[in-house]
Amino acid sequence: MPHSHYIRWFECISLGDIAEVGGKTASLGEMYRALAPQGIRVPNGFAITANAYRAVLDQGNTRDTLHELLRDVGNAGGDKQGQIAAEARKAVYESGLPDDLAREITDAYVELCEQYGPQLRVAVRSSATAEDLPDASFAGQHDSFLNIGDSEGLLEACRRCFASLFTERAISYRERNGFDHFKVALTIAVMKMVRADLAASGVMFSLDTDSGFRDVVFINSAYGLGENIVQGAVDPDEFYVHKPTYEQGHRCVLRRQLGAKQQTLVCDEDLNSQELHNIDTPGARREIYSLDDDDVLTLADYAIRTEKHYSSVRGVDCPMDMEWAKDGDDGQLYLLQARPETVASQKPRNQLKRYHFREKPDSESLRASGRAIGTGIASGTLRRVDSVDQLAGFGDGEVLFAESTSPDWGPAMRRAAALVTERGGRTCHAAIVAREFGIPAVVGIGDEGRNLQAGQIVTLSCAQGDVGRVYDGEIPFEVTTIELDHVPRPETRMMINLASPDQAFRLSALPCDGVGLARMEFIVNEHIMAHPMALAHPERVEDEKDRQKLQQLTAGHESGGAFFIEKLSEGIGTIAAAFYPRPVIVRTSDFKTNEYARLVGGAGFEPHEENPMLGFRGAARYAHEAYADGFALECAALKRAREAMGLDNIKVMIPFCRRIPEGEQVLQAMADHGLKQGRNGLEVYVMCEIPNNVVQIDAFSQLFDGISIGSNDLTQLVLGVDRDSDIVAFDFDERDPGVLEMLRLAIEGAQRNGIPAGICGEAPSNYPEVAEYLVELGIDSISLSPDALLRTIERVAAIEEKKKSG
Repeated sequence: MPHSHYIRWFECISLGDIAEVGGKTASLGEMYRALAPQGIRVPNGFAITANAYRAVLDQGNTRDTLHELLRDVGNAGGDKQGQIAAEARKAVYESGLPDDLAREITDAYVELCEQYGPQLRVAVRSSATAEDLPDASFAGQHDSFLNIGDSEGLLEACRRCFASLFTERAISYRERNGFDHFKVALTIAVMKMVRADLAASGVMFSLDTDSGFRDVVFINSAYGLGENIVQGAVDPDEFYVHKPTYEQGHRCVLRRQLGAKQQTLVCDEDLNSQELHNIDTPGARREIYSLDDDDVLTLADYAIRTEKHYSSVRGVDCPMDMEWAKDGDDGQLYLLQARPETVASQKPRNQLKRYHFREKPDSESLRASGRAIGTGIASGTLRRVDSVDQLAGFGDGEVLFAESTSPDWGPAMRRAAALVTERGGRTCHAAIVAREFGIPAVVGIGDEGRNLQAGQIVTLSCAQGDVGRVYDGEIPFEVTTIELDHVPRPETRMMINLASPDQAFRLSALPCDGVGLARMEFIVNEHIMAHPMALAHPERVEDEKDRQKLQQLTAGHESGGAFFIEKLSEGIGTIAAAFYPRPVIVRTSDFKTNEYARLVGGAGFEPHEENPMLGFRGAARYAHEAYADGFALECAALKRAREAMGLDNIKVMIPFCRRIPEGEQVLQAMADHGLKQGRNGLEVYVMCEIPNNVVQIDAFSQLFDGISIGSNDLTQLVLGVDRDSDIVAFDFDERDPGVLEMLRLAIEGAQRNGIPAGICGEAPSNYPEVAEYLVELGIDSISLSPDALLRTIERVAAIEEKKKSG
């Protein structure tokens, strides 16, 4: 390309040229020069350099006029500053463009049209730079223009861009940050405009923006130009891709969430018009994703390559914040901008929060007490909920107060600051959900619920040991952090129990050895919401409301079965990806019949049972004709997560397997559905939670690859105690000698047969003596709720040290 005093083409620009072309344009040049050869599409274009801006100011008396206008701008009030800004812009605009500058811009534009064709429209984007501070950021301070379609319109847009160095917001920003107005120059990037107004656009990050988890690409997408997403005007579609398995060759979207995409931002049909129009997105279009899977995977490839390049250039890991667009004319995806991510990537991932009151609460303010779940403190307005119909009005940050909770309350519980229930123990639904979401809960307060009134402000404390307390009023508390780097690592593998994919990325930072229990039924209940058999056989659903709900849930999918497989595999996959390559043991569904019946379309597929705890549940269902097609869907989802997604750290665990023939039938059913034990490293564990599992531990050990002791059900069945019955709850105790003997027999039996033995109940975290007993027996792993992990790690490490020294 011919030599030019004012023009630099993208292929000749790198990150080292910020002083001449500004940060935004330097990044565009770096992308085009370094990433385009790697197959990443970056719109070509050219920079109009800082020299051009200085040449504009050198015309006439423009520089002197600006000095006079801006002399006291820092002391000017709002209206006066606005007037000064307007006069400054007018001075720069009326200065015009020197003839040689206008000629060079026009020649470069003609050359760009030769590359892309006469229909080309360009974007004209401002990019400021400071003489003495080339790395200073001026993002969002100056004007940019779209839809420019001829040389006359381009020259006009350049004049307005130069003038925008003196918008009121730009002047105020420089005054606040101590920048000399005359050491800042405005540069311009002129580039092919990607016709996202005819397709889609969005932003993406090479990490999860909430947790800072770095092993995913996170993509937002909506129809039309990207400004709607930036301004929060629409709810975009969301996609995740797992970077490690993608780089191993697996091409599968990890997770997706359909957004409302309420409006589509489009350009005016007239060339050079800056009018943008938000039009309502048609209903049918809102119900489908704005990108297909191939598009998502292409963008993930762009993000991974971009992150690697910038990390190499900077010499440190560099998660990236990127803008992209799809061109409605050529159907291609383009990378528009890339800059280092500066928020989530800076979050410390090696710290733990601990809560304590600033002053001990007055005993007279105590209103109720029960079992503490978690270790946190929270305040909020108490909201009484007696049925699912009352959840619609439940507000963010309120304290949910109920007799007990149900799995279908999940979305509201996620918004809660804390939970209080009159009934329930440490293994009730409210307790499990509170642990998953990292919020405090006080369960089983009994008749003391009469002391609480809906609408009052309360403070819950679970930071004072096993007893959780509910106090009247808002009580100040503090949070301290613990450096996880200082946490010991015991020889016993310490794992966590997890159900919610939404918590997986955040919890992956914990110093654990994986997930010892991933509960499939939570994913079914909260993300699928429909009975597997109803999805497999919608023609057998008689209730019209359920039929309509099933149609709504499965819209956009080939079938109800395809919907189930996609949603379940993405939920399982998200958990497995978060901890990859650490093992994740996924338990197949363990709903009771009354719980299955509450799912959409479930009532017609489930029998009524007087005692569902001991009824048609777990392994008994999987090969039975009443659920065989549902289990086939579960297997298909597990197979997709392991093979298509590449998450071979997933192990499968079968719950409530009463007899050896039952286990053999389940393994055969799994093999028939493509999940053959041993193939591709697949290990199948069994829950050891029935006395017969212990009595026949040798036989079960020959059939399965490992056992995980479910201490809750095992205690219940050994002692003959209904753990959900308030009146006999005092008899439910994992420390009973009979229960401890069962634990010993199970662990020693597994060791005798050379398979691993773990436990996934709460006994080791609730009772130090149980933890010590298990470690003394040589248990391989302990899996417990995330909130109990650290204190149990410290306890187990101390026990191991004592064992060595003894």
